[in-house]
Amino acid sequence: MSSQTSNIDTSSIRASMGPRRPAGVGKIEKARDPRNALIRLLPYLSPYKVPMIIVFVCVVIYTLLGLAGPYLMGQAIDRVITPKQLAGLAQIALLMLITYLLNNVFQAVAGWLMAAVSQRALKDMRGDLFSHLQRLPISFFDRQPAGELMSRMTNDIDAINQAVSQNVTSLLASVLTLVGILIAMFVLNAWLALASVLVVPIMFGFTNFVARYTRRGFRDLQKQLGEMNGVMEEAISGQKVVKAFRRNESVVAAFRERNQAVYKAGVYANSYALLLMPLTNVLGSFFVIVLAGLGGWLALQGLATVGIIATFIIYGQNFVQPLRQLANIYNTIQAALAGAERVFEIIDTPPEVDEALPQIEIEAAPSPRLRGRQVDQISTAGTRSRSEVVTPLHGDVKFDHVRFSYQPDQPIIKDMTLEAYAGQTIALVGPTGAGKTTIINLLTRFYEIDGGQITIDGTDIRDIQKADLRRQLGLVLQDTFLFSDTVLENIRYGRLDATDEECMQAAKLADADHFIRQLPHGYQTQLSERASNLSQGQRQLLSISRAILADPGILILDEATSSVDTRTEARIQKSLLRLMQGRTSFVIAHRLSTIRDADQVVVIDHGEMVERGTHQQLLDKRGFYHHLYVSQFKGEAI
Repeated sequence: MSSQTSNIDTSSIRASMGPRRPAGVGKIEKARDPRNALIRLLPYLSPYKVPMIIVFVCVVIYTLLGLAGPYLMGQAIDRVITPKQLAGLAQIALLMLITYLLNNVFQAVAGWLMAAVSQRALKDMRGDLFSHLQRLPISFFDRQPAGELMSRMTNDIDAINQAVSQNVTSLLASVLTLVGILIAMFVLNAWLALASVLVVPIMFGFTNFVARYTRRGFRDLQKQLGEMNGVMEEAISGQKVVKAFRRNESVVAAFRERNQAVYKAGVYANSYALLLMPLTNVLGSFFVIVLAGLGGWLALQGLATVGIIATFIIYGQNFVQPLRQLANIYNTIQAALAGAERVFEIIDTPPEVDEALPQIEIEAAPSPRLRGRQVDQISTAGTRSRSEVVTPLHGDVKFDHVRFSYQPDQPIIKDMTLEAYAGQTIALVGPTGAGKTTIINLLTRFYEIDGGQITIDGTDIRDIQKADLRRQLGLVLQDTFLFSDTVLENIRYGRLDATDEECMQAAKLADADHFIRQLPHGYQTQLSERASNLSQGQRQLLSISRAILADPGILILDEATSSVDTRTEARIQKSLLRLMQGRTSFVIAHRLSTIRDADQVVVIDHGEMVERGTHQQLLDKRGFYHHLYVSQFKGEAI
């Protein structure tokens, strides 16, 4: 078979999906529910109630101190400056100094506490998001570009961080200042206060109008940033392919298109956000003019003193100041709400069910702070206990009228019935896209079947916890993935409690020991990202070593030797045969030796089993398998 055979199932499905987008996200014009996003952020702060209460008290205190300053200024004018009684001037000046000094001290304390609380809360959110990602089914990652997910883990969380750590106290202080100034105004002079109240709706009306478009713009900006990150991630990780096929210009063109979309979204969002500042300046000036004009008339009528007018003008300026602060932080707040919605979209994605859950239906996604606890409770509600499923497998595997499709009305596996007895080696062969890798995906429960039943030792695999099932499965894929760690730790990934000697023995069985010892630091050699400092064949040998170390009950080889040369394959084939001895093994066939050694060769075409038998039996039959064999191995002895 072609070495690409095992990859076709999922890649063809992805191609049929069209351009990749975040799940459930189309053209975004406005936040679907910013209030709900805000409410859902609050539980992340609830564990830190005591410091939050201290923050609130500090904000209240420094807000009141800020209101006291203008009042003291008015008192100084009326009681000291106007009657020219300078004896009390030093006392009032000292009192004002203490007031403003304490105001700044309490601001600093509130800011420091809020920064500490926000970082802890966001640590919890990042933990919830990343943990939930680990519980999502493989199908979710087929639909989501890695760059888009990274954007939600970084850009969106950072947007929330900026809003919570830097602007929560400012927002709270602004609201308290607005309320406090209005109360102080009515206490000092009702007529001037009424004039102020008439101006306030105009200011809030303009602010709300601009804010509506700002919110829409920043949500779209976050979406465009995610798509641009997806393009960058694919271009960087696929540099060899880009250069080999001379697609540098097309990659740059794709990036420019996404970059232009980010530019337009950024201009739209920031234009409205920046409009708030000059708007509040104009309205603030109008506010002061109204107060000065009306206050002057009231002073001439003897209904107000010069000190009260001065206090009102300062209050008027301070009344506008919170709106200016809102203008400065509004873009951050909207970006945070948009980011929070995108984060909660991931958290709300139902996780893959870890075992059969009779009479339990999971409908709505639980609260992020309760999700883990609820899932734990559900996962202990099954009919089998953990001790009943973590027993060594005998290895009898049966597919009984199994049906499966990635997309509705596009069946991939059609009424598949297949049986493998303990210790047998089953070779799966067939043309590209026949469904071979899909069969493996169903056995490992990377995807759930639509109909029929898959059993191991007579037990439906849906009644076994996935972790327990996969603990008994050894999987070697064509696309090898190694971590940025030492060679030894990558092998130990197959069984984390293995000793160094056991890891090295596994490498010897996989015939990897010889090249590992030639590396600069042997088993302690640090692998680069995606193990690019190793050849493809060496990466595959480490993957086989990892599977050998896991010592599985059932072995799955998905084109496991397709990336190594014939001489290397001949060396590791004996090790693989020793590993497969006594174990049920499923092999997506590529090389002739694997097909010849199999107890059964199962020929798959268009999701159906068309032939089954030994290698020689199928050749003698001169049917579909014979045609495949002749077309691939033309010229070799049969």
